[in-house]
Amino acid sequence: MKPIPTKDDLLNARQRIEKYIHKTPVMTSHSINELLQCNLFFKCENLQRAGAFKMRGATNALLSLSNEELKKGVITHSSGNHAAALSLAAKTFNTKATVVMPKTAPEFKKQAVVNFGAEVIFCEPTVESRVNTTNSLIEKYNYTLIHSYDNPNIIAGQSTAAWELFEEIQNLDYIISPVGGGGVSSGTCLACKYFNPKVKVIGAEPKGADDAFRSLRDKKIYPSINPKSIADGLLTQLSELTYNILSDNIQEIITVEEENIINAMRLIYERLKIIVEPSSAITLAVILEKQVQFKDKNVGLIITGGNVDLNKLPF
Repeated sequence: MKPIPTKDDLLNARQRIEKYIHKTPVMTSHSINELLQCNLFFKCENLQRAGAFKMRGATNALLSLSNEELKKGVITHSSGNHAAALSLAAKTFNTKATVVMPKTAPEFKKQAVVNFGAEVIFCEPTVESRVNTTNSLIEKYNYTLIHSYDNPNIIAGQSTAAWELFEEIQNLDYIISPVGGGGVSSGTCLACKYFNPKVKVIGAEPKGADDAFRSLRDKKIYPSINPKSIADGLLTQLSELTYNILSDNIQEIITVEEENIINAMRLIYERLKIIVEPSSAITLAVILEKQVQFKDKNVGLIITGGNVDLNKLPF
């Protein structure tokens, strides 16, 4: 199994990426706090470079490679924010990025990857096709695979978002993080474990894509089969690495209804005046569904990204 990032790995990641990423703002809304009867602190990674927290992990992963590996280029399979982040990071460090994307990926996400200078290779919209296409290119060109979450350097990089949040906001009771493949939630767990163990980490997952919830409940990794959710960034499954980190460190995973994801997205837009992805709004959706659990608590919400097709807003 891949090694779980250590405290030193997180310290090194933060130092390594600091000058290449934005220290994103933490926002609050008095009206939302009054409405939900708790104190919420939104860590706005929608304002990160490339529009998502993924820039943290991608930057750390590339800065962890040798010069020889950088010369040969990197590859990933992704239809979303990791693809864009790796493309921008590769451009920053003058290495070639190749991104395998399903041909059904949203047009605006394809365009973002192309705009950052990566080569896009299209495949069928199945996990098998993504993996096989990527492996054949690695075999042919000797690229280094930078997986979107099954990579200790990615997880160490993602940890820095929560770390910045609880440094800025004292006395947090909880941090809520979305759970898809488990990269940001694993990084959040490790940041709390090593640097602020009093803070409890809650995972947020759609009811229609609840494989991580079931995996932790039943102590075995369930594949993500035919998931259904507007939160398109969360439609993947845990790896052995992220499963092990979450099993040992996360307080619980709370699953939420689609209606509350959309309501949360709209509430953030109306009260904070920012656009966030459904996969980000899910952290506020947890509060909408479980108001009694979080009453009078101080809660940090990781707002993971803001890359939304403005022609297709769900509200």
